[in-house]
Amino acid sequence: MPTGSAAPAASPLPGARPDGGQGAWRGRLRRAIRGCFRPGPWKRGLVLAALALLLGLLLLAHAEIPNGGTGNLGSLVETFLPWLGLFVPPLLVAALWRRSASAVAALLLPVTAWLHLFGGLLVDKSHPGHSDLTVVSHNVGAGNPDPAGAARDLAASGADLLALEELTPQATSACEEELAKTYPYHTVQGTVGLWSRLPLSDTRPVDVAMGSPRALHATVATDRGPLAVYVAHLGSVRVFPRSGFWTIRRDVGAQALARAVAAERNERVVLLGDLNGTMDDRAFDGLTSQLRSAQEVAGDGFGFTWPATFPVARVDQILVGGVRADSAWNLPATGSDHLPVAAGISFA
Repeated sequence: MPTGSAAPAASPLPGARPDGGQGAWRGRLRRAIRGCFRPGPWKRGLVLAALALLLGLLLLAHAEIPNGGTGNLGSLVETFLPWLGLFVPPLLVAALWRRSASAVAALLLPVTAWLHLFGGLLVDKSHPGHSDLTVVSHNVGAGNPDPAGAARDLAASGADLLALEELTPQATSACEEELAKTYPYHTVQGTVGLWSRLPLSDTRPVDVAMGSPRALHATVATDRGPLAVYVAHLGSVRVFPRSGFWTIRRDVGAQALARAVAAERNERVVLLGDLNGTMDDRAFDGLTSQLRSAQEVAGDGFGFTWPATFPVARVDQILVGGVRADSAWNLPATGSDHLPVAAGISFA
């Protein structure tokens, strides 16, 4: 061999890697590390999946949320229960962004629960045909600048029975003057009143533990027999930072009203008024066990009534028992912070 020439490189053995296998080992290590930080679709978004399951359980088990020492948290959640559905779209967007199959699957629980609770309200449940009576209820509002105009608009709806709440002495006088020709019969007890095209009897206040009269009873003489009508304006509710959802006056009034309805001798009953609560709220179990919401059985949509500018809750109610609700709807705003509610009823 000539002096100064390089020795030929040794040929690798068949199947051997030039780096002695170190490259394959490092590749496996990198893939393992990436696997730790890039979990599969069923392992991604576990926090989102937990939030979706929690939302579903909240919808399904809202009645188990305690009241009392918790600042009436249960009633507060139930007041705005339909709005919990708004959490589903952002959770879905986050689940798709994370490509989390577990979070998407978990969202089936709140979607199913929401549809079970409120899906029936999304369709029109009104019954075609002529109703025996049209009833209207409205919280006129103590600050309404034109209660007479509100009464005039409500009379134009064709109501046979017109219940008004939160009447001031001035509003009472204005409404009596405005409605005298259309409604020859009426009764006012404290801050609530009932105007009728049909004769009234047994008119009296109903004690709902508010001091001054805030509810009344009347018997309406119809060609299908007597109809017991209650008009009520229950106590207001408030949310305080320290004490939570304050509902004691309303809850006591709801219980008193439920007892009055239970003692009613007439089989046909209609309850009209501003109850300052939704029928999802457990505070009204005593009433909903005896009467049914016209909006729920014959309405179209949620029928939110408060506040009038952007309604978020249906606190103005028409409840019926012994008669059939054919239809239920809201009327246009009148200058009050509540929207009027109406229903057609028949003597089935």
